[in-house]
Amino acid sequence: MLHGDDDGASLQCCVAVERLNASGQAIKRQLIRKASVLLGRNEFQELILRIHDGKAQPQSHALKEIKLFTKFVKDGKCTVKLLPENTQVLVSDCPPDRLNAFLKTLTIKHQAWQTGKPLSDREKLKASLPRSFETISPLQQKDVQKANELRNKVNAPLPSRGGLADRNNKMGATRAGQQVKRSRADCDFSPVKSNPNKKPTLSLPAARKLNKEQAAVLSAVLSGKNVFFTGSAGTGKSFLLKRIVGSLPPKSTFATASTGVAACHIGGTTLHNFAGIGSGSAPLEQCIELAQRPGVRQHWISCRHLIIDEVSMVEAQFFDKLESIARSVRRSTEPFGGIQLIMCGDFLQLPPVSKGKEKASFCFQARCWRKVIHVNMELVEVKRQTDQAFIALLQAVRVGRVTEEVNAKLLASAYHKIERDGILATRLCTHKDDVELTNENKLQQLSGSLRVFEAADSDPALVKTIDAQSPVSRLLQLKVGAQVMLTKNLDVQRGLVNGARGVVVDFEPGSKGLPRVRFLCGVTEVLKRERWMFKASGGLYLSRQQLPLKLAWAISIHKSQGMTLDCVEISLARVFESGQAYVALSRARSLEGLRVMDFSPGVVRADPDVLLFYKKLRKERLLMQASMEDFVGVNKENYR
Repeated sequence: MLHGDDDGASLQCCVAVERLNASGQAIKRQLIRKASVLLGRNEFQELILRIHDGKAQPQSHALKEIKLFTKFVKDGKCTVKLLPENTQVLVSDCPPDRLNAFLKTLTIKHQAWQTGKPLSDREKLKASLPRSFETISPLQQKDVQKANELRNKVNAPLPSRGGLADRNNKMGATRAGQQVKRSRADCDFSPVKSNPNKKPTLSLPAARKLNKEQAAVLSAVLSGKNVFFTGSAGTGKSFLLKRIVGSLPPKSTFATASTGVAACHIGGTTLHNFAGIGSGSAPLEQCIELAQRPGVRQHWISCRHLIIDEVSMVEAQFFDKLESIARSVRRSTEPFGGIQLIMCGDFLQLPPVSKGKEKASFCFQARCWRKVIHVNMELVEVKRQTDQAFIALLQAVRVGRVTEEVNAKLLASAYHKIERDGILATRLCTHKDDVELTNENKLQQLSGSLRVFEAADSDPALVKTIDAQSPVSRLLQLKVGAQVMLTKNLDVQRGLVNGARGVVVDFEPGSKGLPRVRFLCGVTEVLKRERWMFKASGGLYLSRQQLPLKLAWAISIHKSQGMTLDCVEISLARVFESGQAYVALSRARSLEGLRVMDFSPGVVRADPDVLLFYKKLRKERLLMQASMEDFVGVNKENYR
């Protein structure tokens, strides 16, 4: 079913229903590969979980006392254990966003129901009501209030963790008013605020809604079309991509990107890792042989939906090779072997890396592009910046146009005083070496003792693989006064977002000595280690635990992609690629927070081939807008 901003009462997924014996072992198991799961109420207003395979009579389970096992929600899996009847329902291959909404609804509705007085068996008999089942109503504020009343009344001890999977499997229980404490990392759906100073309180899920353009793209994807969507910097491409990943069945969906850092943002792997053909420079026959290796072949066969982010950096020849490999490995004559492609990127940003003196070809110049892509869509509503004059300036730079007004504004910005509260401007550099040198020198110039924080990697032998995808380094060196940048969204409401700028004010006493950082948004926070998960080749999961910080006197333009920076200084003298000046300038949230050194109109360049490609797209705009209207409101089942 189409995800979207729905009521959170139904799922389409794979379900296993297990009857357990007294020691927790399954004595009877029923597997339904394509099940409909519905949350509702019976004639006595009791919560019911209904499971239907579309053939036999649906089975209904009363949700009186339940435990939720939610460690793998992000992979579309969870378990609902029904305590009185000693049965467990194992959900798998469910679109993660859909599962999140369902579990939020279940948790809050169940705790709200516990505030009422249940009917006894005798009262039920006397009522003699006809059997009924009604789908549960959407979450409302009154449900949240009831659930919170129960939480305030009951201060029950935490139940022991035993039970379902291994001892490390953290679980949520909504049994007789108890709530098992969950760590933020384990449970995405939990409506419990993780603030140790306050009593945990439930709240209505506050999901950011898609705008009309984004909703049209998502609907096109869910209708099974091969989609390329583009848009200038700050139009919410990454946000939409995450929603797309969360709306498709995990087993058959592979999220990839042309770079490791971009792959990390969407919880995926690099396109090269997925393809399993190394750099892809070998002849086609050899690449097909490499893709036929057992672990790699399995990826190609099980993939139904392939997501490729930052497609502007994918070279045309490589893309054509992938298309031929897909047909060969999957033994299919359909374009890309019948895999649904969802591709995202802005060709007016960073181009493919050239090999040698030859200019690399863009992905849209690949021989197979036209037969592979069904729908081209463009996001035009800018979310990052709100100042219309600054948005207009960026749009001009994006297409390589420097008017007198644009030139004057960028030259004048060299005199902007953008430092505040001891937080200096971050310098965006075109070359990685300049970044490392600047940060090392500035750190050395600070007085005070150096603190070193070492990451905990899941597999130290694969540190290079982790480094390629991780937004944080293995070793982080800090001093009081160090200029830093947040590398993860910690609390969007308070301004603690990826790219937020701050300064280290002190370190906590003790062996850990965690840094206290004052951020430009006005928040001062002690930062703890966070965990990043990465997918390596062969479906292997890797992780890194490290402070979500990086030194921020300087950062490279490549590494700044997807970030929003509050105070940024840019030197464009050494720009060497089309689109590079635009990428750098568009990181700034506002013109007031931007300082451009040594600006010259000559550094603003847009590739003529890309401008022609976008011109053709816009000529087809009427057709494209009509097709977008067709997709809005499409309500089809997720393709499996």
